[in-house]
Amino acid sequence: MKALHDMGVAELGRALATKDVSSVEATKHLLARVATHEQLGAWLSVNADAAVAQAQAADARRAAGEQGALLGVPIAHKDIFVTQDLPTTAGSKMLEGYLSPFDATVVRKLAEAGTVTLGKLNCDEFAMGSSNENSAYKPAKNPWDTSRVPGGSSGGSAVAVAAREVPAATGTDTGGSIRQPASFSGITGIKPTYGVCSRYGMIAFASSLDQAGPLARSAEDCALLLSAMSGFDERDATSAQRPPQDFHAAMLQARDGATAAQPLKGLRIGLPKEFFPAALAADVNGAVRAALAELEKLGATLVDVSLPRTELSIPVYYIIAPAEASSNLSRFDGVRFGHRSAVPFDPSDEKKRTALDQMYAHSRGEGFGPEVKRRIMIGTYVLSHGYYDAYYLQAQKLRRMIADDFQACFRQCDVIAGPVAPTVAWKLGDKGDDPVASYLADIFTLPASLAGLPGMSLPAGFGEGGMPVGLQLIGNYFQEGTLLHAAHAFQQATDWHSRAPAGL
Repeated sequence: MKALHDMGVAELGRALATKDVSSVEATKHLLARVATHEQLGAWLSVNADAAVAQAQAADARRAAGEQGALLGVPIAHKDIFVTQDLPTTAGSKMLEGYLSPFDATVVRKLAEAGTVTLGKLNCDEFAMGSSNENSAYKPAKNPWDTSRVPGGSSGGSAVAVAAREVPAATGTDTGGSIRQPASFSGITGIKPTYGVCSRYGMIAFASSLDQAGPLARSAEDCALLLSAMSGFDERDATSAQRPPQDFHAAMLQARDGATAAQPLKGLRIGLPKEFFPAALAADVNGAVRAALAELEKLGATLVDVSLPRTELSIPVYYIIAPAEASSNLSRFDGVRFGHRSAVPFDPSDEKKRTALDQMYAHSRGEGFGPEVKRRIMIGTYVLSHGYYDAYYLQAQKLRRMIADDFQACFRQCDVIAGPVAPTVAWKLGDKGDDPVASYLADIFTLPASLAGLPGMSLPAGFGEGGMPVGLQLIGNYFQEGTLLHAAHAFQQATDWHSRAPAGL
C-alpha cells in the first residue's frame, strides 16, 4: 500500500472503505507531516485534538455501516471560510483571533460528508493577491522551490496539497486564486460557475466574483469534493437554484462515439489566439502545446477562436473588484467588526478629527496591509462622485462584452484551453515593489472570472527551473462535468498530476 500522504482523496477513500487504514491513522500521519513542514508557511492554525476526535467519529460511522467517498478523509480550509472551532483571520491582522459563531456553508457541507478538518490555511490578506506574499502573518513557499511563490490567493491551500500534507483543500477564486496557485504548485484546481458553491460564511472580497472551489491532486479528487461542497443555499442570494449534481459521475460519463483509446472523440477545444501572445514564456508555451497535442491524441479537435477583449479584462477587473472590496471592507472599522486601535484620542490632531474618526483611521491603518489599503483606495476612487460613470459603469459594460465574447466562442467549441499564467512561479519578492506586474500576471484567468464561467488548472509539465506549468480549461456555464471529464481523460493518459516535489 502507498504511503498515506501519497494517497489522493479517491484513493484514500477507497482504503478507508476497505478498512485497510482508519481515519485516525491517516489523520495522525498527516498531522505529523504538517508539523515537520512548518517552513513552507502553509498553515495559520491547526487543531490536532479536534481533528483526531473528528477522525474517531468518522471511523465510528463507518463501523456502523455508513459509506461515503469523503467519510474520514482529512482536508483543510482556506482561512477565508469562517469556522466555529478554529480562528478565521482572512490572512489579516484585522481579524486576528476571530472565532466565528457559525461555520461557512462549504465547511458545513464537507463536514456532513464526513471530512476531517486538520486546520486553516494561509492566504493573501482578504484574498487580495497572486503570490501569498500579502498574508499579514507569513508568506507561503512553493514546495518545488522554496525561494519561489506558490501563487495566490489560495497559496496555503496549494502548498498543503502539493507538499502532501493533506490530500485536498478548499480555496476561493475571484480572479484566478484557485487556478493560478494550482498551476504554480503542480496540482489540480477548479473554480465552478459563479453560484454553484454558496458564499455564505466566505469572507467577501468582491461579491460578484468570489467563488469557492477545491484544490487536490487530480480531477477525480476535485470532482468528489465539488459534489459535496456545491448546491443551492437559501442563505446566499447569489446561489444558483439548481438540483444537487454528482460531478464525479459526470466526469466518468462517456461521450457519444468515444472509445477507450479516444475518450475525448468529438470534443471541440477552442484556442483563443489572445491566449498565446508573443510575450508568453517559451517554457509555458511548450508545455501547454504538448498538453494540447495529447488532448488531440485522445480524440479532441482543436479549433482557433478569438477573445478580442482579453487585454481589457485587467483594467475591468481592477476597477470592479476594488470597488466591491471598498464596499465590503467598510464593515471592518473597529466598532462593528475587526481590530480596534488602542491609540488614545489626540485633541491636538492637525486634521481636527473627532475621537471616533481618529479611532476609525488608526484601527483601519493598523489592521489592513498595504495591498488591501491600495485596493480600498482604488475602489473608493472609482465609486466616488464624478468618477463612477467614467470608470465603474464603463467597466461593467465591458464586463458584459467579455462575457458575450465567450458565448461567441462556445458556438464554435465545447471547451476553451490555454495557459493559466504567462510564466512559471516567480521568486519571492520579485514583484513586491511593482504591484502592476503582479496584476498583469492574471491576464489569462481574469476573463473567465468576469464572465462567471467555470475554469480549472491541471498539471501539464514543467518549465524553467523545474517548476510546474498548468493547462487551463474553461467551460460554458454549469459545464463543470465537461471540464472534469476532459481533465480526467488527460490525467489517465499522463502522470504530471502524480509527481511530487523532491525531498518532502
